[in-house]
Amino acid sequence: MSSALTDLFPLPIVQAPMAGGISVPQLAAAVCEAGGLGFLAAGYKTADGMYQEIKQLRSLTGRPFGVNVFLPHPDLADPAAVDVYAHQLAGEATWYETELGDPESGRDDGFEAKLVVLRDNPVPVVSFHFGVPDREVVDTLHRVGTFVLAAATTPEEARAVERAGADGVIAQGIEAGGHQGTHRDTPETDGSGLGLLSLVAQVREAVDIPVVAAGGLMRGGQIAAVLAAGAAAAQLGTAFLPTHESGAHALHKQALTNPLFVRTELTRAFTGRPARGLVNRFLREHGPYAPAAYPDVHHLTAPLRKAAAKAGDPQGMALWAGQGHRMAREMPAGRLVEVLAGELAAARAALAGGAR
Repeated sequence: MSSALTDLFPLPIVQAPMAGGISVPQLAAAVCEAGGLGFLAAGYKTADGMYQEIKQLRSLTGRPFGVNVFLPHPDLADPAAVDVYAHQLAGEATWYETELGDPESGRDDGFEAKLVVLRDNPVPVVSFHFGVPDREVVDTLHRVGTFVLAAATTPEEARAVERAGADGVIAQGIEAGGHQGTHRDTPETDGSGLGLLSLVAQVREAVDIPVVAAGGLMRGGQIAAVLAAGAAAAQLGTAFLPTHESGAHALHKQALTNPLFVRTELTRAFTGRPARGLVNRFLREHGPYAPAAYPDVHHLTAPLRKAAAKAGDPQGMALWAGQGHRMAREMPAGRLVEVLAGELAAARAALAGGAR
């Protein structure tokens, strides 16, 4: 399915925005130059930090790119539950010789300031995570020529994205690494998401806007499958995490194929919101007790995660990864796009041959 949005990039391959310093300008530029759509992640950055990365990316490529923004999170956390979790993490702080972070460090991730930057310095594509932007926000971005996407994990959420006037919906399957883009974050919804192929099919029947499929995709054959199911493009995150240009910590890259880390799990242990990561000691010990309290828990554990990385201890790091992590390939990002495109073409040819 072609649209004005997907006509921006020659190949139906989108590099997922991975917050925390992974989706750096060099990675996004390499993907764009190879024919995909590269993304910057504005999450956990200041508005000026986002702006500086946009300027750097523009110096590296003249091709269209995207910027992902976290929507402000409603204050639903129980302070008492956060305090209990902080007491539980006291031993971690002692072990890593650091202090716990302040859970009251802010809720909106500088959302309004980032919108000002994106309005005054328009970028080709902006995507939103953790909900649906107001129609006024979408209209503001449209007026400056920006395409708007938002993540959804159910057909109902996809309809909300369409009603807001977005140009496309990112259908995120339960297989996806990192934070789930659920619009309603409650303990009752933990682990109840749809698999990607089922989600894409249902979302295609629910909305008329283009669908970008995301979740566990690592090979061109999988991209062919989601395109056949009705997606306009495929978004890959974990596949790009170990590339040379990725800003991921070396221990994070190595962990994807390290036999010590054999599976992933959705957890609130590191941030208070469901996110899929490799099962390590921290996740096993604290995941069952972490409250539904984002971004309070994120702020609380940030110094622990930083100290664990500095100490070279992956057992205390948030090792975000999708279910296909064992299929990770280390190579330059541009080369990975070329490989994926070749695999996609081969898979499509095989499907066409079988249909004759």
